Amino acid sequence: MPVGSRILFAVFAASQLLTAQAPALVIRGASVFDAINGVMLPGRTVVIEGDRIRSIGSPEHPVRIPRGAREINGRGKFLIPGLIDAHVHTTYVLDFAHMTGDQIFPLFLGNGVTSIRSTGDLMVAQKLLARYADEHPELSPRMFLCSPLIDGNPPYHGYWGRPITNPDKVPEFVADMAEWGVSTFKLYVGTERPVGRKVIEEAHKKGLVVTGHLGKYSAQDAVADGIDSLEHIWGVFDFIFPPGGPKPGETALERRANVDLQSPMAKDLIEAIRARQVFVDPTLVVFRNMILLADLPEYYQHADNSGMPEPLKKYWLKYRADRMKTALSPETLDLRKREFQKYKELTGILYRAGVPLLAGTDTPEPFCPPGFSLHQELELLVESGVPPAAALQAATINVARVLHAEGKLGSIEPGKLADIVVLDADPLASIQNSRKIFKVIKGGKVLDPHSLLKAVRNN
Repeated sequence: MPVGSRILFAVFAASQLLTAQAPALVIRGASVFDAINGVMLPGRTVVIEGDRIRSIGSPEHPVRIPRGAREINGRGKFLIPGLIDAHVHTTYVLDFAHMTGDQIFPLFLGNGVTSIRSTGDLMVAQKLLARYADEHPELSPRMFLCSPLIDGNPPYHGYWGRPITNPDKVPEFVADMAEWGVSTFKLYVGTERPVGRKVIEEAHKKGLVVTGHLGKYSAQDAVADGIDSLEHIWGVFDFIFPPGGPKPGETALERRANVDLQSPMAKDLIEAIRARQVFVDPTLVVFRNMILLADLPEYYQHADNSGMPEPLKKYWLKYRADRMKTALSPETLDLRKREFQKYKELTGILYRAGVPLLAGTDTPEPFCPPGFSLHQELELLVESGVPPAAALQAATINVARVLHAEGKLGSIEPGKLADIVVLDADPLASIQNSRKIFKVIKGGKVLDPHSLLKAVRNN
């Protein structure tokens, strides 16, 4: 039996699903996180019909309960919108592990991640995975597709990238990607300003979004040109250094570990990002778990990694072994820790400046386990000075907004899709409570998180 079929059988056998005989679902007496205002509302009753939230009542304003509705006792429970991972790869990295995206999809749902934003993958593979997700909603998060990495020639990542060096080629490319159904275009490190600016212009004509993992195209220029979001804290950090390179006797790592986050260049860029309300997706977890600190057991042996499929763990450990030979010298550990601390400090500065943040992970990059790593990212955002409510907003309504999907996702409101995570503890009291998942509701279907995670471990 194919892997997808085995998982589907296991989940259907163990999950609690709405059926045609139970068209309505009622959750009584729960606290509901208001993602728009960032507050928890106690004593709410949520009525779900089909795949939508029909109404929400309070003690002062009760709602009608449909006859024959299935009920969940929400007293002592906390409802948050389905989480959305803002930075996911559904084919890239998995190909190194000889896996396909459908094999890891239940890990997202089991962790309350009901939607994912692709940030650059092969188009045909993405489309097939999106079709699989539509056909197996009890196993899969909603997928928002992205263009391949738009890059210089040759592309940094070889055949995963799409080399475009002539702005005149951009309109045809954008039209083609729109036919594929992408929501996002991603500019990569080799893109130069004329091409990047044209991608932004053409994508916006079609109501689509442009994000960037920037290099040659500076953040200052991209923000001025109207880019919608910046990927990775590097998208800000790498563009606040004064020109001229390291000082005499200073290494590149020392320069990064000692950067002045209050310099005029830093303040000017942050103010420009704030003024234009460009979203920033720090993806702190990928820097901590792979790029900087993969030589520390607490990260590469993190408990969240234990439930990963063996082929993925095998690839991650091989990657780490290769990095240990080339980039993770014990002599640089203190500097690398200081550099990562700068990333966290900058994230807090961006939040306090009024920059809208996103919660993304770059999963399944090494030691960024699908689903689990979004909870790690929420924890890192809070460690960076972002309040728990704002961290949850970064993983819900903010991602919905950058995807232009706030009309159906990102908050628990009447008329929106019934994507809800039922928690046993208050995530505003401790963001680690986002892990204490009682049930996951996706499109009105009630799923058991433990069955989803167990199904993946067994395959």
